[in-house]
Amino acid sequence: MLIEKIQNRSANIGIVGLGYVGLPLVFEFCRSGFKVTGFDIDPIKIEKIELKESYIKHLPSSLLEEAALRFRATTDFTGLSNMDCIIICVPTPLNKYREPDLSYVFDTTRMIASHLKKGQLIVLESTTYPGTTDVDMRAILEETGLLAGKDFYLAFSPEREDPNNPLFSTRTIPKVVGGYTEQCLAVAKAMYDCVVTQTIPVSSTRSAEAAKLLENIYRSVNIALVNELKMLFDRMDIDIWEVIEAAKTKPFGFQAFYPGPGLGGHCIPIDPFYLTWKAREFDCSTKFIELAGEINVSMPYYVVEKTLHALNEKGKSICNAQILVLGLAYKRDIDDCRESPSFKIIELLQQHGAVVDYNDPYVPVPPKMRKYKFEMKSAPLTPETLAKYDCVVIVTDHSSYDPQFIVDHAQLIVDTRNLIKRSIDSQGKVKKA
Repeated sequence: MLIEKIQNRSANIGIVGLGYVGLPLVFEFCRSGFKVTGFDIDPIKIEKIELKESYIKHLPSSLLEEAALRFRATTDFTGLSNMDCIIICVPTPLNKYREPDLSYVFDTTRMIASHLKKGQLIVLESTTYPGTTDVDMRAILEETGLLAGKDFYLAFSPEREDPNNPLFSTRTIPKVVGGYTEQCLAVAKAMYDCVVTQTIPVSSTRSAEAAKLLENIYRSVNIALVNELKMLFDRMDIDIWEVIEAAKTKPFGFQAFYPGPGLGGHCIPIDPFYLTWKAREFDCSTKFIELAGEINVSMPYYVVEKTLHALNEKGKSICNAQILVLGLAYKRDIDDCRESPSFKIIELLQQHGAVVDYNDPYVPVPPKMRKYKFEMKSAPLTPETLAKYDCVVIVTDHSSYDPQFIVDHAQLIVDTRNLIKRSIDSQGKVKKA
């Protein structure tokens, strides 16, 4: 029985997708005594794994050394037939119409179906709309003649990765698990019980899918609220950061969220649209979610508008202005640029005629993207380079950025993260818009 193989660590674990979700999961299974095979279509990742070189900044290469005896990676998907448990950790982006693009999930599912065996466990971790696992994926897998819940096990367990979070890791973040049947849930829960400190079973795959969407929609809506208040309070000459600090002293009924240049990462900018798209099938309009999305998507435009006005106050035009954007990563101290607002800000500044460079200690060159094609590389951050720019726009507040150094050498600062004010006392030479 598969549960017994899982509990005695003899089950072979296959993880499809070796990115920000899949690779940390590999390490936890290896630490728990399992043999793991990683599958990915990117040969560069496989090559780096073989060389014991991490390609994710916050995951040191020492973890690959530690996992070496139990972990192998390959682009050959025929090995799926030898796996007892297969976990899918592939991207679920939006297409150009901001509709769900599940091509990676469905292509992976078809690949698994071509190698499906009786008794295997298939788990999807990629964020998606309710019904993906028990309807869409199940239909593909059952084309083999094998039945979910009878011949193989099917489950959904949403990833909850927060790269470089010092307080929570893959092992310590509670794991929501939903199965197609009770037995599917029991097998999936047994597997995750081996690698995480707490599993949270729910009644179905749809409940698990919906739980992940709720988590990120909650954040999206609240971030949109403070972004909207940021724009309003600016006009009222009220400091939003001071207001938030005051409000969060209330010990109940309030959780602090902070404004910024827009949303980044693979979850919060994308996940809400999966539910709004699915809601149309049920003739339901998700106005609240869509409005939050509109506000958050508009923030790069607001940042550029603030930059334009700041330059005007200095008697300079945006056209031919030299601007340095600090930070490409979507949040502090990581190299993950997925959906980063920096790219939209750079594009908009260039459309206004500005000459734009960027600096990011974690991103020496921009990653290849479908939406943006920038032939750039990270500019050095020296007194001379800072001084030559007409404006410095802080988009990511990396801890390596010294606020006083920036203030001392920059001509003008537009700070979207409150890095300068929160780090320098009121006597500092703050020259920010």
